[in-house]
Amino acid sequence: MPPAVTLMQTEPAEFAPLLRMSGISKSFPGVKALESVDFAVGAGEIHAFLGENGAGKSTLLKILSGAQAPDTGTISLDGKATVFATPQDAQRAGIVTIYQEFTLAPDMSIAENVFVGRELGSRFFVNHGLMEEETRKISRRIGLDREPSTRVRDLAVAEQQMVEIARALSMKSRIIVMDEPTSALSRSEVEKLFTIVRGLKAEGISTIFVTHRLEEVFEICDRYTVLRDGRNAGAGRVPETSIEGIIRMMVGRDVGLLAHRQGSFTQSEVALEVKGLNRKRKATDASAIELHDVSFKVHKGEILGLAGLVGAGRTESARAIFGADPLDSGEVIVGGTPARIASPSDAIAQGIGLVPEDRKQQALFLGLAIRTNLSMAAHDHISGWGPFISAARETALVEDYRRKLNIRMTSGEQLVGNLSGGNQQKVVLARWLALRPNVLIVDEPTRGIDVGAKVEVHNLLIEMAREGIAVIVISSELPEVLSLADRIVTMREGRVTGNVPGPGATQEQLMTLMTMSAPKAA
Repeated sequence: MPPAVTLMQTEPAEFAPLLRMSGISKSFPGVKALESVDFAVGAGEIHAFLGENGAGKSTLLKILSGAQAPDTGTISLDGKATVFATPQDAQRAGIVTIYQEFTLAPDMSIAENVFVGRELGSRFFVNHGLMEEETRKISRRIGLDREPSTRVRDLAVAEQQMVEIARALSMKSRIIVMDEPTSALSRSEVEKLFTIVRGLKAEGISTIFVTHRLEEVFEICDRYTVLRDGRNAGAGRVPETSIEGIIRMMVGRDVGLLAHRQGSFTQSEVALEVKGLNRKRKATDASAIELHDVSFKVHKGEILGLAGLVGAGRTESARAIFGADPLDSGEVIVGGTPARIASPSDAIAQGIGLVPEDRKQQALFLGLAIRTNLSMAAHDHISGWGPFISAARETALVEDYRRKLNIRMTSGEQLVGNLSGGNQQKVVLARWLALRPNVLIVDEPTRGIDVGAKVEVHNLLIEMAREGIAVIVISSELPEVLSLADRIVTMREGRVTGNVPGPGATQEQLMTLMTMSAPKAA
């Protein structure tokens, strides 16, 4: 285990923290989650809190929020020792956490969500007018241009995040913890969020910014703290370090940026072709993204990048190909033969796999074992007598992919929900590898996973392509698309706007294609 870094040694002499956590340790059965961790945040500071999945970030933040108690260590606020026995204690002290998965009630209004559990009014009656008035004042501070009576389900993702921030401000927050706040935002929405965070800083409000997008650290953060294996691995001022330096602190070794895949693919047989996919918006689903004449092909052993801004129709195209959403018209051709795909089971029978964007909601059964999650698509390969699963074959399958994909787990019986994000993603990929697909579609394959796991997933996708699998990668991160893809298809508003070779493509070229309209059919 690496030696601990003493945080106080990295602080300038004049640094007077608003929050200081000293010597925090926490153990769970069989796991030392935190060991003598120090963490300090100044007033009006944007502080990056970094580390690989499983480094201990979530545990420390749960202790800060009052959701868990430390085994040892102290917390001080304004130089005074304090104890947060419950989340309410932390909130009363001005520490509020905005989680990656929002905690809003979709059928309640903005104002009701902002003041939920703390409704304004008399002892017996809620004063909705007063709540809306106060919500309107807070909304003006952060640029949320929506009526407080608007239902949350009618808001865009970025607007829902602003409601979470408004709720935090309504609690008179002094420190706001933001957990992966940009993971589901477009670039323009990220810029708006950063404007809000800088505005909070100007008001003296501190932000603890948890992210795996290291370029954002250098764009908005003042100082950083890195955890590795439950211990301090580094801390300091952001301008005095580099992305490479932070990566070394996070993983304990040099992780080079992914070597480009470009140039390794040679033209081969077409594995999948889609022609003229169309899907109209239904009255019952007014927010759905329409598809208009979507057509492209991917060859065996090719990595095809599918790029576009949020709402471009990339995920909708993938779900339509996989049979998860119905099409109004269009054709899916697998291996040169038209295929009728009306459901995911039809797609699986055709050798098509899909790793969805939201692995927790759409891919994994978090309350079931790794063994069950990994093998469920490969029962035909591990059946013993009749319809019964061979436990020996299933165990061998899990062990084989644990070794191949370097899945960090205690055993196949471990609950998949207890794995880090990167290892959960590997389990989903292993599931489809066990099925031996001809075509694999991966939607945001590295969202919410750390830099070390990201490189491992990238290399795994490259290895799949080398074995002849046609891989379609959907990603909002243009550097990821440019690193992986042999060819790149761009989309906007449900239409294909470009089809360019990966070698030589640039972010500027792709952004131009992603932001211009494709010619509409007459």
